[in-house]
Amino acid sequence: MKHFLCTLAGLWLALAPATGYTAPAVPASGQSPVATLGGQKAKEVQIPSSALDAQLFYQLLIGELSAGAGEPGPAVSLILDAAQKTKDVQLYQRATELALQSRSGEAALQAARAWKKTHPTSIEASRYTLQILLALNRVAESAEPLKSLVELTPTMERPQTFAAVPRLYARTGDKKLAATLVEQTLAPYFSQPGTAAPAWAMAGRLRLAAGDMAGALEAANRGQAADAQAEGPVLVALELMDPKRPQAEAMVSQYLVRATPASPELRMAYVRNLLNAERYANALTQLQILLKEKPDFAQGWLVLGSLQLQEKKPALAETSLKKYVALAEQQAPEEENSRGLAQAFFALAQIAEMRQDLAGAQAWLKRIENPDMLMQAQMRRASLLGKQGKLQDGLQLIRDLPERKESDKRSKLMAQSTLLKEFKQYQPAYELIAQAITQAPSDIELIYEQAMNAEKLNKLDEMEQLLRHVISLKPDYHAAYNALGYSLADRNLRLPEAKVLIQQAVAFAPTDPFIQDSLGWVEFRLGNQAEALRLLEAAFKARPDSEIAAHLGEVLWQMGQRERAQAIWKEGRQLNPENETLLETLKRLRVKL
Repeated sequence: MKHFLCTLAGLWLALAPATGYTAPAVPASGQSPVATLGGQKAKEVQIPSSALDAQLFYQLLIGELSAGAGEPGPAVSLILDAAQKTKDVQLYQRATELALQSRSGEAALQAARAWKKTHPTSIEASRYTLQILLALNRVAESAEPLKSLVELTPTMERPQTFAAVPRLYARTGDKKLAATLVEQTLAPYFSQPGTAAPAWAMAGRLRLAAGDMAGALEAANRGQAADAQAEGPVLVALELMDPKRPQAEAMVSQYLVRATPASPELRMAYVRNLLNAERYANALTQLQILLKEKPDFAQGWLVLGSLQLQEKKPALAETSLKKYVALAEQQAPEEENSRGLAQAFFALAQIAEMRQDLAGAQAWLKRIENPDMLMQAQMRRASLLGKQGKLQDGLQLIRDLPERKESDKRSKLMAQSTLLKEFKQYQPAYELIAQAITQAPSDIELIYEQAMNAEKLNKLDEMEQLLRHVISLKPDYHAAYNALGYSLADRNLRLPEAKVLIQQAVAFAPTDPFIQDSLGWVEFRLGNQAEALRLLEAAFKARPDSEIAAHLGEVLWQMGQRERAQAIWKEGRQLNPENETLLETLKRLRVKL
């Protein structure tokens, strides 16, 4: 009874502002209608008079109780009927939302359309109707509510509405139909001075989603012609940037020259495109312009510092990254900010380690709080402790990590094994994983890790057995094919079989540079030097790595290209001076760099 009265009281108060009903305060169970608080009589709740009668109120009450009991069908019917009787906007919205919560699309559409019919000037009714139709993938029926939504939107807010339209249609099945329908429905806005540029930007995004790149570029051009200062068309051009479409980048470049100053977010997006295209010099130029125009744009300093570190300019990188940290720590804490700070702390720790300042590197790593990067940070800290002769402290650091999800326990085991192998403690690593496998005998990751530990202990038969077991459990586990094939090739054994195994790995992961390295190495062992060189050069270009450098350098050395081989080895040594494969190659070939 008490729950019933509380629900009743809540419903009176919820309906009061909309209906104007007069209701007395509802007493709690066991109280008289006039409650006492601290010895004083409570004042009665006075609500203005309403046309809501007892029968309609009871209907609404039953509807809400049905919703609370998990019976949305009757609840929607009762509340929608009450809405139609009272013409109350809140009740129409409530009926629509209840239907949506119950995933009853047709009922939600019926409620939204009834709402729109009763209140034809309601923006919310138009928005709900449009969104429901698109959720039901009924694109062809969306023209009327779309047109109504735009017409009812205040003139100054229409650009924002146009910007939202591509997102509304993003999940529809027929993207070409969506693009055509929107353009036809909103055709008048494409020629009006205040709306032409955002309308064409909207069309560009819809055409882009439909795979019509030429049409999207045309829309961006027409939008820029309508308003040379508008950002929308330029953002479309940014998404179209490709060597095959130089006009898109030309549009972006021209805009950035004209705009004084350009939006830092837009210029930053251009920088990311340039970085993705590996045009580092162009990206650096744009970053310098951005930070000159807006020196407090924190994200720019982070990207600049990361780029400078990649270009092997640690002093400049350190200055830029510290500027980022100072700016980012002044801002409100956000998830993105937390990730950015973690990235900066990692980079600063790397710079400190390059200077052999292990304590400084530890200090930067200790500042990382982002939970998604904590494991990586602790692994690096543990490695630094190992370099200081405190390997057990490093292992304990990993063991002490919190286990926020089920997979964290295994991640910690793998991290300990990796750390032990880094310091050539192969037997303890082997024993650690062996113990873990007794608890999870079908865990593919653990079995694969144990195969790698067995290889380090020269237990090659066991390694092969474990890798074949992994393949039997998961036939598409490309790392196992690659590891087994490479192991055979490296020992110059069963080379045709090794090649077949690596080719199987390539089939599952055709762009993996390390698998390409393995294929190049087996081709070299088979005597196919030209093919080996082609594969290894492509692998090293895709992923500069000291081990790939060792293999590429040896192929060049055997082909008589000694100077180039030495240059590649030097680059590999800069990447990782302690790489075992590279050191073994130089020792075996008696090369001094």
